[in-house]
Amino acid sequence: MSHLRALRDLLAAATATAALTLAPMTLVPTAHADESGSRVAGLGTILDGVIALLPPLPVEDTAYTGEICADGSSACIDATIVRMQDRLDELVETCDHAAIFSLAYLRVTEDVRAALAEGVYADPVWLNRIDAVFAEEYFTTVANWQAGRTDLVPQAWQIALRTEDKKSMTALGNFMLAMNAHINRDFPYVTAEVGVTGPNGVSHKADHDAYNKRLDALLDPVFAEMAARFDPRFDDLDIAIPAAFIMRGWREMVWRHTELLVLARTPAQRKVVEAEIEAYAAAQAQLITLLFSAPNSRARDAWCAQHGRG
Repeated sequence: MSHLRALRDLLAAATATAALTLAPMTLVPTAHADESGSRVAGLGTILDGVIALLPPLPVEDTAYTGEICADGSSACIDATIVRMQDRLDELVETCDHAAIFSLAYLRVTEDVRAALAEGVYADPVWLNRIDAVFAEEYFTTVANWQAGRTDLVPQAWQIALRTEDKKSMTALGNFMLAMNAHINRDFPYVTAEVGVTGPNGVSHKADHDAYNKRLDALLDPVFAEMAARFDPRFDDLDIAIPAAFIMRGWREMVWRHTELLVLARTPAQRKVVEAEIEAYAAAQAQLITLLFSAPNSRARDAWCAQHGRG
């Protein structure tokens, strides 16, 4: 596992450095959308080239046997989007701080559906299953938290959900905490369950990486909508460059953790990998909490009460 630890430490350091650059930017206006987009596109190309130098490990195909989206059809993502919209509508009514991630997750899922329709992915069946299982993991976690079954909620999610309830973070902090738990904690387990290699023996890593550029492009419009509906300061910061580093670093770690889950040959080996995943996600959450805590949310909540429904 030494190679993973070396990669993890490198990416964690890069993520921390990128995140730390956000803290002093509170008075820096967002760059013009065209200017920001061109800079991120260029950086994204460079970063994706580096990521392409990290080939997937050879992993045998394991057939997906789950009941969620068993047929891998597009109906799965359609149903998920309806469910997400219902949840968002409910959260908006009370200006619940969970609406931040709920909106972001909905917009990302809608974009994934568009990417599927455009033929971006080599294996749409795999992507439909990933999307459905991923969403179910989130809905289950939220249900456990709301029902008081906190022992079933991973630590990274406990931090994210507790700060939403306490209204103790900035809106950007809520976004980062939930994205961290969703990506760094949940995503490896989901990908391991659905599979990392197709029946033809080809790794799904290329399809996994293909979304990086779309995520870059989605950031500005989603942040603008957050600002319009939930917090007018949400898009005050020009975070496009740090976000390109952070999201790619996180998503690369997802794949490496997934490989270790799949390659674990004994329950003891798997427990070691699981502990690695939980610790990594929790450490990221602690860093984000330090950077984005807020004394109160009165202004933000007042704005949401007036504009939240869109």
